[in-house]
Amino acid sequence: MKKIIFALIAVAAISVALTPKAGVVGTLFPEMICENYNGEDLNLPKDTKGKYTLLAIAFSNSAEDDLKTWIKPIYNKFIGKVDASQADVFDVHVDYDVNLYFVPMFTGFNKLASKSSKDKIKERTDKELYPYLLFYDGGKTYKEELDFKKRDVPYFFVLDKAGKVVYTTSGKYDDNKLEKILDIIEEN
Repeated sequence: MKKIIFALIAVAAISVALTPKAGVVGTLFPEMICENYNGEDLNLPKDTKGKYTLLAIAFSNSAEDDLKTWIKPIYNKFIGKVDASQADVFDVHVDYDVNLYFVPMFTGFNKLASKSSKDKIKERTDKELYPYLLFYDGGKTYKEELDFKKRDVPYFFVLDKAGKVVYTTSGKYDDNKLEKILDIIEEN
């Protein structure tokens, strides 16, 4: 019994340690200039205002591996279109009008390899996902502003229509995390 309680406490502590602190929620997402697949700049959150925005941010290959666990579920919910002729009566599909971006971050030492890393990411990415891919290779790490605790997990931010952070989570995909994101978006 003690082992079970200890395991539950350990899992809870790890979850809390990996999630950005609640202090980020309710604040305006800090300005971040990113580059899209075509080399054009996009200013977050300024250029996303007017729609809810889901940002998936990764700093390392380890974080990228966890981020990949989100791609199919996010694609199915936000990008993929249901063909009505293929759907059965139990298929429920909602068209979400949100901005969605996957953002690999190249800062510090990683910035030196950003060009080759970007090329590799582009090669391995399905062309249908190109519009949802942004690159950040600036000098700012955003560690303090967004309270990143670890570089080896992806972080997710839901921004409201004004660019304010309304929800954060991190780590590998699980259904509960996506359901919470959907609940936040559907509330508005």
